[in-house]
Amino acid sequence: MKDFPYNNLSVFPMDSANLQQANTFEMPPWRARRFNITAGSFFPINNTQIMVGSNERDFGTTIDLEDDLGFNDFSYSFMANGQWRISKRSRFELEYFYLNRKSTHTLERKLEFKDHTYEVNARVSAFFDVSIVRFFYSYAFVAKPTYEIGALIGSHVIFGDVGMQVDTETGSAEVSDNFDFTAPIPDIGIWTDIQLSKKFGLYANANYLSLTIDNIKGRVLSTNISLLYNIHNNISLKAGYNSLNFRVDVEKERLDGFFKWGYNGPMLTLTYAFGEQVKI
Repeated sequence: MKDFPYNNLSVFPMDSANLQQANTFEMPPWRARRFNITAGSFFPINNTQIMVGSNERDFGTTIDLEDDLGFNDFSYSFMANGQWRISKRSRFELEYFYLNRKSTHTLERKLEFKDHTYEVNARVSAFFDVSIVRFFYSYAFVAKPTYEIGALIGSHVIFGDVGMQVDTETGSAEVSDNFDFTAPIPDIGIWTDIQLSKKFGLYANANYLSLTIDNIKGRVLSTNISLLYNIHNNISLKAGYNSLNFRVDVEKERLDGFFKWGYNGPMLTLTYAFGEQVKI
């Protein structure tokens, strides 16, 4: 029996160099680096409520910081992120965010906060300081040259401090209270990282968890979507939209309190990627 001519591989010549080139996908320089650092600005629109009262008697008012204390809804803050890609599928990330807000406002209703009552028409100065540190591990169960899909597990650690005082004509405070807390809130989520072209990339994630640890009960829901544009080599610009909603219930000696905060808004950051390029 004669051989069918197209069974002869010699009609499709391909040397080893061509074969290697055909099987190699060239990633852009900003993608899949061992390390990257991101820093920039975030412009959240806030919705904040707090109540701190006695756990021994019926005392305490739910206070809306924007409506009752005159805080601006819109604010400006700094955020930073560092990523270590330890393998093709695994990476660790650390994020930091802080927000400091102040207000001066004449009360339109009576407020009970911590140990004191703040009467109608009192001139009150208030502050709200919060820092969030987030650490998480993510694993890509789908890892392709142009896209990845994975899951993550980590924790938001929230450091909060809120307080107010009654201002007098002499500038000294007649009444002053503050309430600070530290709340670790674990979370789990899903994410995707897509290379749209040599210059553009897309990242999105969503996280949620509700948990009680000792005298702290926390619930967190966060989402993020960002579009990357590569400026030059390892330097990229990211524009995105970020949201976070959480509630923390804290019990201290003589005090019960809850803190509910939600924000959402645009962000603009700069990313520097460095180290070897991990093969996907």
